[in-house]
Amino acid sequence: MDKEYTNGEITIKWQPKVCQHAAVCVKTLPQVYNPDASPWIAIENASNEELKSQISQCPSGALSYTINK
Repeated sequence: MDKEYTNGEITIKWQPKVCQHAAVCVKTLPQVYNPDASPWIAIENASNEELKSQISQCPSGALSYTINK
């Protein structure tokens, strides 16, 4: 099941079945992505620009985002 995380301005969608677990997200923004935490994405720990930049580096496309209106 896909998961969504939002800070009100941006929503991150994570598709676990697509994820290759390359850990690019964890290495790029460890303050946001912590696989040992629940929830594992703490979206409030980075700016929207940092999040968008990191998500664009996801090799599998398992992470995507939408800008909320």
